[in-house]
This record gives sequence, C-alpha cells and structure tokens, in this order.
Amino acid sequence: MPTVKLSRIETTLADLEYPITTDRAAAALEDTTLLLADGERNLGALIERSGSDRFESVEDLWTELNNVLPREAVGEPYQSEGDA
Repeated sequence: MPTVKLSRIETTLADLEYPITTDRAAAALEDTTLLLADGERNLGALIERSGSDRFESVEDLWTELNNVLPREAVGEPYQSEGDA
C-alpha cells in the first residue's frame, strides 16, 4: 500500500489522466494512504467524499480534497512544520 505525505500529494494526483470521474480517481487511489498531521486517511475514500462527479485537472481534485480533509489534517493553525 503506497503512502504519500499531504505536502507531496500533487505529484500523486498528477499521475491520473484528466478529466477523470470521481469513481475512477477513487478506484485508482483506493490503496493509497495519505499521511496527515493528525494521522492518516485512505486517499480513495477521501476522494469519494468530494461533492464532484468529475475533476478537470489536478488543481480541481486538490481543491475538492481540501474541502473534505479534517481541519486538523495540516496541524495547528498558524504553525509551520516545514516539510511535515
């Protein structure tokens, strides 16, 4: 099962072919673990929780992921952990 840090997620998302449906993106990343400041989450499951039916670009998918990530996913507000 591959793992990816939140700070490196765009590289993983760029491996998908766009545009892509939510179902296809979730299936492609269902075995990927996303490492967050407060633990880890299944990337495919997070994508399934998005409100979109399809993504036109990496940026589009990244924006939707930010909407479903827990607030604590990036650590304490106003605190920088560098390349956490």
